[in-house]
Amino acid sequence: MTQPKTQWAVSPGHIPYEPAVAFMEDRAAKIAAGEAPEMVWMLEHPPLYTGGTSADSGDLLQPDRFPVHKTGRGGEYTYHGPGQRVGYVMLDLTERGRDARKFVRGLEEWIIRTLAAFEVTGERRCERVGVWVARPDKGEGYEDKVAAIGVRLRRWVSFHGIALNVTTDLSHFSGITPCGISERKYGVTSLADLGVNASMDDVTAAMRAAFAEVFGELEDAAPPDLPD
Repeated sequence: MTQPKTQWAVSPGHIPYEPAVAFMEDRAAKIAAGEAPEMVWMLEHPPLYTGGTSADSGDLLQPDRFPVHKTGRGGEYTYHGPGQRVGYVMLDLTERGRDARKFVRGLEEWIIRTLAAFEVTGERRCERVGVWVARPDKGEGYEDKVAAIGVRLRRWVSFHGIALNVTTDLSHFSGITPCGISERKYGVTSLADLGVNASMDDVTAAMRAAFAEVFGELEDAAPPDLPD
């Protein structure tokens, strides 16, 4: 039996967080049961903070600034908001070797190849999750995170995923200690901050091409129809 292609869906506007998580959980369950194909869902959220399973309350510096959501993904506090391309990845790892570490490296590779399309060098750091960009312009050893990764597996189906800063308002990260990293030499950046003049559509197209290279063929699908 041929495995159906992974669906690729892009939602316009700003998608509320809780309905998005509810959709992912339902879709992951259907994928595990063989009732729905895999999906990659691209979207933007309104400004909000999320705290993963390792979040330390002391890293939420401004709890009243934006809505705060506790979530089941791995990781600590992060920010989502306009100008950030979020990619929620619902893949069946039973069909892909049941290797969680390989899956995360695949997500990193997806982002690294996307950045390369804009002549930006993204790098992995074994001790720091996400994709990083060296910033010698700021000082020796300085690095900024351009994309965050936080996933969850249930019955070997993934959900949650990645967040790539495109034109994100980086001042919004000051309400948290992003990913629990407080050292001054490790900050956050965006493609715009790096001097890349790319639209969200440009970045989404590059992400689609890079995802297909890393994880396999895609087919376009309608975005989820969420309840009001």
